[in-house]
Amino acid sequence: MRITRNRPDTEQGPSAHFNGTVWLDEIAAPEPPSRLRMFSVHFAPGGHTSWHTHPHGQVLHVTEGEGLVQRREGPVEAIRAGDTVWIEPDEWHWHGASPRTFMTHLAVVEAAEDGSTIHWHDDAHVADYPAS
Repeated sequence: MRITRNRPDTEQGPSAHFNGTVWLDEIAAPEPPSRLRMFSVHFAPGGHTSWHTHPHGQVLHVTEGEGLVQRREGPVEAIRAGDTVWIEPDEWHWHGASPRTFMTHLAVVEAAEDGSTIHWHDDAHVADYPAS
C-alpha cells in the first residue's frame, strides 16, 4: 500500500486541446503494471475539451456543477453532480462545463500498452457548443 500525500501541481489545460479555462489535477497514476490514470478536471463556465478518444474508454463522474457531453453524431447531453458517464473505447466525444456554470468531474482511464491514454482530434468549435 502507498499513500500519496503530495500530488503534482495543478496544470492549466493546454489551449491546443481545451477551449476556455480548464484546470487539471492528477489524482492517481500508479506505477506499472497498473495502467490506471485518474484526474480531477475543473471547467470554468463554457470551458470544454476538443474532440478526443480513449483507447480503453473513459469514466467521468461529475462531482460538482453542471456540464455537457457529446459523442460524435449524438445529441449534446446535460450532466450534473452525481452523474457518471461511460464513454466507449475509441468513441469520439467532448465534454465540459455548461455555458453559465462551473463543472468538476473525475476522469478515469486505462493507458494502452504504449502508455497512451488519449488521442486528440478536431477542436469542438464554438458553433458545436450550445450558447445557453
